[in-house]
Formats: sequence, C-alpha cells, structure tokens
Amino acid sequence: MGLLSLFSKPEPTLVRLPSGSFTVDRSGRIVVSTLPSSFPENLMDEISTHVRDAFQDAKDAHMTLTELVIHYPSLKIVARELRGGALIFLVPINLASNTGFIKRL
Repeated sequence: MGLLSLFSKPEPTLVRLPSGSFTVDRSGRIVVSTLPSSFPENLMDEISTHVRDAFQDAKDAHMTLTELVIHYPSLKIVARELRGGALIFLVPINLASNTGFIKRL
C-alpha cells in the first residue's frame, strides 16, 4: 500500500473566500485595498483590467455603464466606475451549508 499512497492526493483544505474591496485609478494602479494581504496582487490586477476594459468598451459604444455585477457560484464581484478607474467589491456568496469557504486543491 505504500506505493499506492504515493499517488493519492492530499485532502483539500478549506480556505475563506476573499471579502473586501479595492480601488484602481485610470492607469490600473491599485490605490487602496481592504482585501487580506494574502490575496494575490496579480489577481487584483487581472480583475481590474477586465473591469476597466468593460467600462471603456461601453464608453466607446456610447453606452452608459456605471456598475458591473459578475456572479460566480460562490463569489460576486461588483464594480463601480470612477472616471476611468474603478471601485471593485469581492463578496463571498454564503451557500446553504457553506459559509464562504471553498476547497483549495
């Protein structure tokens, strides 16, 4: 059984989903953040890039877009436009038996 245990995956651990907000300016720099310091900065950059692109695409199409809401199964992202920048909120969705935890693989 020792050989088979080499190939078994370790039991996934539960991690709390991020809860907080961050603000980016029009050039994409993070101005302020209430997210935990363990939250990856490159993920904040990626989220803000997509959000700012969506607001810019709407502006280019002469559409008024001031708020963007993205629903994932366990996370909601709400973004508000701030003159080229954005205020972005990350809100975990509490499921019936799950209180904001996900399995880390």
